[in-house]
Amino acid sequence: MSHNKKYLTLYRWALFATALASVVVILGAFTRLSDAGLGCPDWPGCYGHLTWPKSESAVVIAEARFPDSPVEHDKTWPEMVHRYFAGFLGLVILGIAIISWRKSKDENLEMPRKHALGLLILVVIQALFGMWTVTLKLWPQVVTAHLLGGFATLSLLWLLAQRSSPKAWLLPTEKFSQRSQLPQLQSLKRLAVITLVALIVQIALGGWTSSNYAALACTDFPTCHQQWWPDTDFKRAFNFAQTIGPNYLGGLLEGEARTAIHLSHRLGAGLVTLLIILLATKLMRFGEPAAKFFAKLLLSVLIVQVSLGISNVVFSLPLSVAVAHNAGGALLLLVMVTLLQRLYSAKVFTTQNSKEVS
Repeated sequence: MSHNKKYLTLYRWALFATALASVVVILGAFTRLSDAGLGCPDWPGCYGHLTWPKSESAVVIAEARFPDSPVEHDKTWPEMVHRYFAGFLGLVILGIAIISWRKSKDENLEMPRKHALGLLILVVIQALFGMWTVTLKLWPQVVTAHLLGGFATLSLLWLLAQRSSPKAWLLPTEKFSQRSQLPQLQSLKRLAVITLVALIVQIALGGWTSSNYAALACTDFPTCHQQWWPDTDFKRAFNFAQTIGPNYLGGLLEGEARTAIHLSHRLGAGLVTLLIILLATKLMRFGEPAAKFFAKLLLSVLIVQVSLGISNVVFSLPLSVAVAHNAGGALLLLVMVTLLQRLYSAKVFTTQNSKEVS
């Protein structure tokens, strides 16, 4: 039986879970950016309901239970829909973990059991962060960690799909039989890892910007407050020991601290842009059609993402653009994960066999 057929079930489930995780990430962005993170003051229900209070009598009872949290219909449903999809994703990941362990035991296959188990643990932690997001009143540390956990879940599910259906680059013998191109491949790997790390830090900065309501701290571009370097307060901006307890809806930081966060996100975007351009240039010079494809794909997604980021500032954070910017960050991350998987699974192809490049 071929490798693809052996792993076909896991591959299909991983693809389905990746698509579902994409929906969860986008719904999470919509919930956060529409200020619906506290649309339901309790967890896992909503005002004591399995769905959310809809009828007039249900609203009266809900507001009697939570007098400090009046029902806002435009905020209750996004929060609960996000929870439903996240809960369903958790069940799917549980199924993937069971499939991996059963096939490994019953069919003696080398399944990515630890990968699947790690995903299951991660989704449990994500559920806890989802609860703390509500109970700790949108504490920025928790909101940012919850966002990063969502991106990590999406990336690891996509990587699981790649591992279940390995599509390695088959490098031509005439170039690589003498290993003359191996230093170039190793250089690509190093640069891709550095770019991925920088991208993850940038996503974290984006989460910190959003959770501290600093996206509109600068309302002009490329300057900020008509200055290249306005007054900032980096000490308060990145004070991760903020007190737990207040309601952080709308943010509590002063203007200079929010400006510092916003500028940090802009600077991070500039660094990631330069790294991706450099990586794309090296991929084009690598000479392989697949490498050129990834170079063009990276640059295309980057252009869209930068354009969305600038649009957020120029047009005062339209909800649709802000959600698309989050989705663009997720897409850029998935492209980088795919590229790294291809680079690290590259093989030298001969007519007799395939020899893995080390």
